Amino acid sequence: MARAADYVRAYPDQIALLLSVELCSLTWQRDDLSVANLISSGLFGDGAAAVLIAGEKTGLKGPRILGNHQVFYPNTKDVMGWRISEKGFTIVLSPDVPRVVEENLGRDVDAFLMAQGMTRKDIGRWIMHTGGPKILEATARSLGLKDSDLAVSWEMLRRVGNLSSASVLVVLDEVMKKHRPQPGTRSVLAAMGPGFCGEMLLLEW
Repeated sequence: MARAADYVRAYPDQIALLLSVELCSLTWQRDDLSVANLISSGLFGDGAAAVLIAGEKTGLKGPRILGNHQVFYPNTKDVMGWRISEKGFTIVLSPDVPRVVEENLGRDVDAFLMAQGMTRKDIGRWIMHTGGPKILEATARSLGLKDSDLAVSWEMLRRVGNLSSASVLVVLDEVMKKHRPQPGTRSVLAAMGPGFCGEMLLLEW
């Protein structure tokens, strides 16, 4: 979304279409009885989402993207990802994922917001990747949030599970349709995933 926003900022009369298609079931390995594979088989699902990012001259309405931030954590290739062999994709899913989220997310969000002249108190809606129960719990602890602040993420996790990169877009869709903030509200949209890395957007409704 950040790169698409850069594009329409340069070409404000155009619209960019972002597609996220995740086929997580392709990673299922029948003979892999590891804890990581069993957890991922129950948590991850197939899904797709699309987002239109429109330039200012198009006249289309929606939350404005005010800024973005990306961060990569060195020496974390064994935290989450895939090993690819003649059998296909094998999940890499470390028990350290919640720890990495809890130790880094709050600091990174604070640095991002500080660069925009804001703090967490200026954020009225949090749009967070569903991850999983332990990930959402770690997210809340890292950001000092209440369960109600992540209610939409919890609801989408319950309804569709973790759709990898499409998850945060499903949460965004639910917010836009049923929990749309008041005009002027600022939101942080954030996801963390393989790499291990984090992506953040600052939105204004």
